[in-house]
Amino acid sequence: MTETASFPHRNLSIDQQLALRTAATHLRRQFDGTFGEETIERFLNSSYDQFAGRSTIPNYLPLLAERFARQRLHALAKVEGHITDGKPVVLFLCVHNAGRSQMAMGFFQHLAGEGAVAWSGGSEPGHEVNPSAIDAMSERGIDISREFTKPWTDEIVRAADVVVTMGCGDACPVFPGKRYLDWTLDDPAGESVDNVRPIRDDIERRVRGLLDDLSIPAQH
Repeated sequence: MTETASFPHRNLSIDQQLALRTAATHLRRQFDGTFGEETIERFLNSSYDQFAGRSTIPNYLPLLAERFARQRLHALAKVEGHITDGKPVVLFLCVHNAGRSQMAMGFFQHLAGEGAVAWSGGSEPGHEVNPSAIDAMSERGIDISREFTKPWTDEIVRAADVVVTMGCGDACPVFPGKRYLDWTLDDPAGESVDNVRPIRDDIERRVRGLLDDLSIPAQH
């Protein structure tokens, strides 16, 4: 990415502009030979926009944008046939992407290891991951404290082999040819750790069952 990379956002500080240019460089190196600079810059810009309206920590925005753009570009690469490693992709969706889908993704990543890929998203992304969900998962030795709430995008849904929905109802995306599972789970929003533990345990049971269905051996 050149030094003249365009980031048309108002009121960006010099540090934010530099961070976005650095993020663009990271992504260009990772996807060199797969996507051109224009595509990478477009995905980074639109990813930034996804968070700009609801983030309370502006200086963290370029990092969030880079992480989300990386996931979206990975998804697009899979959709376009650039990634052919055979690893199944499971997408967990709920309303705020703050509790249920984050715990499910945490368990899936922990148990599947390198055998599969897990993503998550929300129909109305919240501002932060539920602290009680973070604490409940920590009790199982799984750290989801660095995760962030995010929406889903078309390329992410299209890249998924299995889409697991949890309470997002009609807002959940429906694409032909996808395998859909709907898990009925209580919403942990605003609940104490004591009340989240049963939800966490139910999610773990369901994730282990899904891994069995996908013939992916659990690592733990």
